[in-house]
Amino acid sequence: MSTDNSSHWDRLWIGARLATFEAEGDSIGLIEDAALAIRDGRIAWIGTRAQLDQLRWTAKVTTPAEGLCITPGLIECHTHLVHAGNRAHEFELRLRGATYEEIARAGGGIVSTMKATRAATEEQLLEESLPRALAFVGEGVTTLEIKSGYGLDVASELKMLRVGRRLQSKLGITVVNTFLGAHALPPEYAGRQDDYVQLIVDEMLPAVAAEKLADCVDAYHEGIAFTREQTARVFERARQLGLPVRLHADQLSDCGGGALAAQFHALSADHLEYTSTESLERMAKAGVVAGLLPGAFYFLREKQLPPIAQMRSLGMAMAVSSDCNPGTSPLASLLLAMNMACVLFRLTPTEVLRGVTMHAARALGLSDRGVLRAGARADLCVWRLRHPQQLCAEYGVHKPVETLAAGHALPQ
Repeated sequence: MSTDNSSHWDRLWIGARLATFEAEGDSIGLIEDAALAIRDGRIAWIGTRAQLDQLRWTAKVTTPAEGLCITPGLIECHTHLVHAGNRAHEFELRLRGATYEEIARAGGGIVSTMKATRAATEEQLLEESLPRALAFVGEGVTTLEIKSGYGLDVASELKMLRVGRRLQSKLGITVVNTFLGAHALPPEYAGRQDDYVQLIVDEMLPAVAAEKLADCVDAYHEGIAFTREQTARVFERARQLGLPVRLHADQLSDCGGGALAAQFHALSADHLEYTSTESLERMAKAGVVAGLLPGAFYFLREKQLPPIAQMRSLGMAMAVSSDCNPGTSPLASLLLAMNMACVLFRLTPTEVLRGVTMHAARALGLSDRGVLRAGARADLCVWRLRHPQQLCAEYGVHKPVETLAAGHALPQ
């Protein structure tokens, strides 16, 4: 039980089933016949109904919650949802046998989206991106990470990040902006990859920091993208500017990305299908969250599974995300990604639920959410469920009865 000195609350739910995620180990910290109170955008009190009966309290709104389950707001910690255009034709190419690398080297992939994104105005980019963001919010997402990386020049990267900030204002949720200038090589820098990295270090990152448009920095470290040395240069500059880092690591091959993420104490390293045991051990020691993206695995029809068993044995935190993007995971549904993580990666529902709450929060460097406890931000989802495991097992069935961000109910 957590108590509050004044016991004067904005809202109180009584008789709910609470998934607190406060317990250690393989647990969601379920409390039956419970009560939860909020005040000033924070959780003010949490406990059983019997404990509540021992208190003297008042609440502006009291909600009978019999038959309802309350979880932390869901956290989508890895998306590329701000972009213009689509790459549906690449879906067909892959079905005919084309590989990710073949499509990229032929001018498709990220560069294709870059051209559409550069051509779009900020208003057009906002208009195209809003439906994808709304799809996540409609499933109970209250914290949404969005990467840049489809502009690949100073003006276009800043444009993407401004759209992320505007989405936060429109939606009333938290949007975590991630600068991903080191995503791909723009055509005008063909054969001059080091020069493009210098542009990121000398111009892009300082401009992003000056306008306070990014909350962290990411890079794509892979054989078809940026080398270890180039990625390290980007990360060193980010660190000088006070921005935490994350990494797209070891998706298509073992490039030592996990070890590089550990070296820079990255918040997370994501994908990890080919990460070595040595890299995982370094990640575990450095506290790097493993970001698992089953959507990309599914759409690319990959065969190499991430080393989940080793992650478990090392006690690593595993976050789960949709990787929403126009080419390799055109998936604007965290609930579907949760189901995929169970079916394709054999994660347990409890692991997945922790992966979209407490561990996803950690992957974004946010310590004030992802759990139900006194003092935490009142990002909440209210569901008509017998058990939160149903969110993983029964895709397409469940939507939140109510979603709150910092204590404010979001439009349904």
